[in-house]
Amino acid sequence: MNEAVQAMAHGQADRIARAYLPEHPLGNRWDYYYSRAKLGSDPLYPGVSAALRGTRAPLLDLGCGLGLLAHTLLADGIRLPYRGVDSDAAKIRRATRAAARVGLDQAVFETVDLAHEVPEHRGSVVMLDVLQFIPYPAQARAIDAMIAMLTPGARLVIRTGLDDGTHRARITLAVDLFSRALGWMNAMPRYYPNGEGLRARLREAGLDVEFTPLFGRTPFNNWRIVAARPE
Repeated sequence: MNEAVQAMAHGQADRIARAYLPEHPLGNRWDYYYSRAKLGSDPLYPGVSAALRGTRAPLLDLGCGLGLLAHTLLADGIRLPYRGVDSDAAKIRRATRAAARVGLDQAVFETVDLAHEVPEHRGSVVMLDVLQFIPYPAQARAIDAMIAMLTPGARLVIRTGLDDGTHRARITLAVDLFSRALGWMNAMPRYYPNGEGLRARLREAGLDVEFTPLFGRTPFNNWRIVAARPE
């Protein structure tokens, strides 16, 4: 990334992160600093924007956290009806407040426990850094449910660590466990999918599938998986 592009990325990260500043000057600024650091260093959101660019189907964000994806899509000129769900009710409240601050009228947020239910939806679906936190039986059901949601031309975008025995995989597990210990994640990592098994399941459903490493400048074993139902 050249200096001009890097400066632009950091400027965008700061603009988006400002939506998460506390209402009171002495309030907790954790969400602001977390968002600015995440957006400025993680290739996740540019990767998702690239995968969704050109689509028009409504988007369901499963495990949306603070709703950063809704902000980055808007900043990248991608305007889609957006619905974010997460099991963490506190994050959903903060996501709703941040979206209202910047006029994200097409974004709605709801509290949903994905370990027990998957909301109904037709269109595109994203699940970012969440799949490994869902127990295996529920994870398999969630994958099948996401496949069933796809309409022609829509996209399924997943970012997850993979169980491939690499050093990056071990670091990913350690950090996920640490995030749970800190209380940032409200679930333990349960099952990292096998890449070949996941690829085969998506192809069996008739989807075009692409796996791309999304490590960026991080030490994590993160992969972007894009699956599309042919039009």
